Amino acid sequence: MDHRVGAFSVDHVPVIRDLVAQWEREPWDQEAFPAGRIAALRATTAWTAFVGVAPGPEAQDLLDVLRLIGRADLSVGRLFEGHVNGLQLVATYGSAEQRLTMAQAAERGALFGVWATEPTPGLRILQLGPDQWRLEGKKSFATGAGQVDRALVTAQRADGTRQLVSVDLSTEKPRADIDGWRVRGMRGTISGLFDFSGLVVGGDSLIGAPDVYQTEPRFSAGAWRFTAVQLGAVEGLARHLRDHLVATGKGADPIQRARFAACIVAVRSAGEWVRRAAQLAEAQADEAVAFVLMTRGVVEEAGLALMEAAARTVGTASFFTGNPIDRITRDLGLYLRQPVPDQARDRAAAAWLEADCWGEDRWW
Repeated sequence: MDHRVGAFSVDHVPVIRDLVAQWEREPWDQEAFPAGRIAALRATTAWTAFVGVAPGPEAQDLLDVLRLIGRADLSVGRLFEGHVNGLQLVATYGSAEQRLTMAQAAERGALFGVWATEPTPGLRILQLGPDQWRLEGKKSFATGAGQVDRALVTAQRADGTRQLVSVDLSTEKPRADIDGWRVRGMRGTISGLFDFSGLVVGGDSLIGAPDVYQTEPRFSAGAWRFTAVQLGAVEGLARHLRDHLVATGKGADPIQRARFAACIVAVRSAGEWVRRAAQLAEAQADEAVAFVLMTRGVVEEAGLALMEAAARTVGTASFFTGNPIDRITRDLGLYLRQPVPDQARDRAAAAWLEADCWGEDRWW
């Protein structure tokens, strides 16, 4: 198979579908970093394929890969989504030499991550010389802390601007502190603290101009990727709920069928929103930001509805360890907690007041 970075191939989705089907048949330690599953992804073309995703079949492929992985393992889905984000940031804002370095690292199997959240006073970058910089501070909720090979982080410069920095962590993994990552779900992401203090980088580690990380529409519209991972888990819940209704005969109950019907509407509607969001975001369309912000809420509501319906229909059994509904519910319950959801929907609604951001009817 062709593993060149950015090489597009029609085999991504079938290969990932087969891999996910295998994962769903085997038990694993949900609390530990999913090293085996990440290694399996490294062996596929998907590991390096989605550097420059264009609207159309490529965006659809990435969507399908993300939701398939999310269906089986949200922790792996979160890690892979961060990996793709890291590759795309370097490809978009990096120099030719930086893109080559990224490509070589990815081809060797490096796991990329993007870390922006930080405890006070934040991560700073201090210039030591013409081509030498020192990092001071920490990042929090750092997905894959101690496992990510190359992290893209935002750091504050002396003038108050934020610099995107690519940091090789292959020999710095002891800096990770995951003791505080004590959560009900998504434990496999080991999203701990990472202390960069004293770490020195060269000028070739600085990606793009200051403040480039939050350039729109890429910054906000890129959130479509995590909605795709979440969608996969919501679809997984719908399937497990369906299997329970069929296996137990509860599907003969009209009340249960009515509840299941509402679930199907919710999950399939969310799927249409995510599909449209992916196409608009990858096309860098004017309405992409508002559309993705609205999609975040649509997927969240679908997830909450499916979790509640599964608990009501399956009952106590859905809370037992080992039940796939319990596993998905614990992980999805945390992963749905994305930043500022109310503000995101408010921004989207304000944009929709101006024009129909679905793109077909501009309120003529």
